[in-house]
Amino acid sequence: MIARFDGDPSGAPGCPATTDFVLHIGASTSVPRGYACMRNLEPPHPGDPGGGGGPRTIVGDCVYGAGRGEVRETACDGKGGHAPEYKVTSAVTRRSQCPSSTALYVQLGGDRPVGCARTV
Repeated sequence: MIARFDGDPSGAPGCPATTDFVLHIGASTSVPRGYACMRNLEPPHPGDPGGGGGPRTIVGDCVYGAGRGEVRETACDGKGGHAPEYKVTSAVTRRSQCPSSTALYVQLGGDRPVGCARTV
């Protein structure tokens, strides 16, 4: 476990960028409701850049078009369920800051919410 937070995840601190998965914890008499940011003990780590998973898209991740203007993360090595179409190469505060080679803008969140992605 990387981190644990009590309470409702909405509006709470986010998990670190390289979190592999989020474990939601139900309320009981001895354990408060919350969530834990988890990381596999051994590789593979889907939350690492290019790993094809994790709760957040980060620089180094690959995505494919999922229809209706949406993208989904997939492994950059092509071993995921879908072939990668774009790779997020940088994160900026505004679209105008992306390089001219940008083929797709990806919503990342945080203080640099715009991902600049190039065609793979």
